[in-house]
Amino acid sequence: MKKKGLVSTCIILAVAIFMAVFTGISFSKKRNFVEDVVTAGSAVTKTVKLSTYNPNLAGSFGDVDIYVLEGAEPGGQVLILGGTHANEPAGHMAAIVMLEQFVPTKGTVYVIPDICKSGLSHNDPLEGTPQYLHFTTAGGETRTFHFGSRASNPIDQWPDPDTYLHTSGEWQPLNLPANAKTTQTLSGSEVRNQNRCYPGIANGTLTEKVSYAVTNMINTLKIDMVIDLHESSPEYAVNNAIVAHENAKEIASMAYSLNLEEQGMKFKIEPSPISLRGLTHRELGDYTDAFALLCEVGNPSQGRFRGFTDETLAITGKDPCYKVASEIHDGKLLYVDYSSGDFPISLRVARHVAAVAALVEEMGFEYPEKEILIDNIPDVEEMIETDDLGLWLR
Repeated sequence: MKKKGLVSTCIILAVAIFMAVFTGISFSKKRNFVEDVVTAGSAVTKTVKLSTYNPNLAGSFGDVDIYVLEGAEPGGQVLILGGTHANEPAGHMAAIVMLEQFVPTKGTVYVIPDICKSGLSHNDPLEGTPQYLHFTTAGGETRTFHFGSRASNPIDQWPDPDTYLHTSGEWQPLNLPANAKTTQTLSGSEVRNQNRCYPGIANGTLTEKVSYAVTNMINTLKIDMVIDLHESSPEYAVNNAIVAHENAKEIASMAYSLNLEEQGMKFKIEPSPISLRGLTHRELGDYTDAFALLCEVGNPSQGRFRGFTDETLAITGKDPCYKVASEIHDGKLLYVDYSSGDFPISLRVARHVAAVAALVEEMGFEYPEKEILIDNIPDVEEMIETDDLGLWLR
């Protein structure tokens, strides 16, 4: 009897060791996988490390590349942030498409496609999401990109506090009264949410250091506009929307009515709530002079109604559960039009490209000294019709 128990124990121990080794290899592979961003033949004139604007990031997992696309003629400057939430792949991929395709002739475009690189290095536990997305380029090459987590990797900052006390730290507001500095208490895990840590703390957690660097970059370079690219579940009310700080509300409204609406793209213009702290569209509008905006598009692979979650769902956006939800109560359960039965990543990226192009154009129209002219903007209608994001990657 003792011998039988010993055998069972050994089998269980062997299985446990195998599982530990297997998961450890998988974790290490994802942690160390480096996406190949193609700058050859693009308009990228140089790359700069984010630690330039916060030396405390040097050598850390948050010290990502800033891709700089400079036009021949001086003009305005825009910063595009992708990958803030790394489980929202259209924001990440749209930033990559723009840095590989945009050709500024006037002004400068800065692109950070993986602003929360730590979030790209792991997955949300218990969500069953894919680790990678694969796309085939027009030349037949397969390119691989991360599908990550909403928050920074716990290996980069641990443990989470019971309660996260957000603070503006050493920053003094530029567009608020001097005594308007605020604090806010949030769930402890939000300390790893890149979009709850602005304007950032120079020597705080990794996530706070990254946010500090972005804020300092904008102030140092006097960047005119910052656009943060996101996705949200179809049942989330702020969807297919442009969220605008009050300093950018007019630009957002006019960009929609004079440009996006004419392209048949429905966007809601949402005000940035003053009571919600830590978000790009709030803090970067308060603590810098940039027009601060955030773009949301619907993503079925994020929502609570979704079924089996895999790479196919993340790319095609086809989910039978959401199709059923779209037919209940005349589709009022959802805040996106899911009547077609899908919401592919090509459409989601196209919406981001269209929104960025429209916002930049409108800024130049209202403020000629901030004009940015960009050639080779992907044809949004063609992106949607071809439904193949790989065609827009180098």
